[in-house]
Amino acid sequence: MVKPIIAPSVLAGDFAQLGCECHRMFKCNADWVHLDVMDGHFVPNLTMGPPIISSLRKAVPRDESQPGKFFFDCHMMVANPEQWVPEIADAGGDQYTFHYEATKDPVGLVKLIKKHGMKAACAIKPGTPVDVLYPLAEHLDMALVMTVEPGFGGQSFMADMMPKVENLRAKYPHLNIQVDGGLGPKTIPAAAKAGANVIVAGTSVFKAEKPEDVIQLLRDYVSKELESRGLLE
Repeated sequence: MVKPIIAPSVLAGDFAQLGCECHRMFKCNADWVHLDVMDGHFVPNLTMGPPIISSLRKAVPRDESQPGKFFFDCHMMVANPEQWVPEIADAGGDQYTFHYEATKDPVGLVKLIKKHGMKAACAIKPGTPVDVLYPLAEHLDMALVMTVEPGFGGQSFMADMMPKVENLRAKYPHLNIQVDGGLGPKTIPAAAKAGANVIVAGTSVFKAEKPEDVIQLLRDYVSKELESRGLLE
């Protein structure tokens, strides 16, 4: 069984007030916040790194009475993902999503991530076939199907990635399947219908007049589709 998880991407937030932006999203009933780490090598952009995540964790500490609350979903768009596992764990990351294209030993990397106390997830770029994830799936906490080319926010949703999501959901009905890129009220129906349950949304949430309404709309679509499949937790 799986549940709908809405993870606003702070890449679309105000970088001068990232701690406040994280709190704002959680107050709007976000399940996670999505932290995009880009190194300027794997993708042509630079964003945040371990020092910023560490500062955010101090501003948004874990609530030990509610495990899983204030969850930091760290999307590592970096050329050497093995290098950063200890630092992201120390900084307060809860889940470490590496790109399949960036490592030669994905199973070893998953083991390293879990050894450091984080959940392990693997992402694929639009040009990567979904079947590369099949040998990994039993080891993963989540698979991420990118619905834009990684590197920048504000791109258009790639609907032709949905067969990848459908194939993953058919083979692994209880796996968390995330989609990231161009998600909002107009594109959520296709993503939810394909079987995605973890939705990364940036601009559509952060720039909304009422972010809580957008988050609820995204959750409702996912819940409806999961329920129709008998998978809703």
